[in-house]
Amino acid sequence: MSVKIPDQQTCLTLIDHYDMLDNIRAHSFVVARVAETIVQGLGTAGTMEILPPDLDLVLAGALLHDIAKTKCLDGGCRHADEGQQICIDHGFPEVGAIVGQHVILNSFMREDYKKGRFGAHEIVYYSDKRVNHTAIVSLEERLDYIIDRYGDGTRYIENRIRENFQDCLDLERYLFSFLPFSPDELADKVTVKPFV
Repeated sequence: MSVKIPDQQTCLTLIDHYDMLDNIRAHSFVVARVAETIVQGLGTAGTMEILPPDLDLVLAGALLHDIAKTKCLDGGCRHADEGQQICIDHGFPEVGAIVGQHVILNSFMREDYKKGRFGAHEIVYYSDKRVNHTAIVSLEERLDYIIDRYGDGTRYIENRIRENFQDCLDLERYLFSFLPFSPDELADKVTVKPFV
């Protein structure tokens, strides 16, 4: 069975249809460019054993990862879950699975990562964590922002956020062991240009 992937124009049409706010749209575009840079870097890793995920699938997942953010801003829904359902409703369940995991991965596949096997959902998840608004930042900077913005002041929520970021730090270590640049060099490698 083939994977149905929306092209960039379809993604932009969905972004318009779901009234994505300009700041969320700009964030999504940068996340998509970060993800694109990572996939392309994996493609130049120089070994046949590393097969990067499909770039079109990664781009669609990155462009649509916050498709439900505007709708859920009032706290009435979880934007990752709602976004997954939106993608499914439009006939893109594989993209929906990526959107549904961009906040927290459903599973952490260390053995796959050690072998250079990363799925589109890991790439989008990681890329989103590296972009604060439209700035490409370190994971530590993004963690501070997320705790400040989404933490409720309880130790429980802060610990949950930190646990998720520990997985992301581990993923970063695995991912960049196969990339021809370091996490600190990522921002310099990304070409931020609009999607049209």
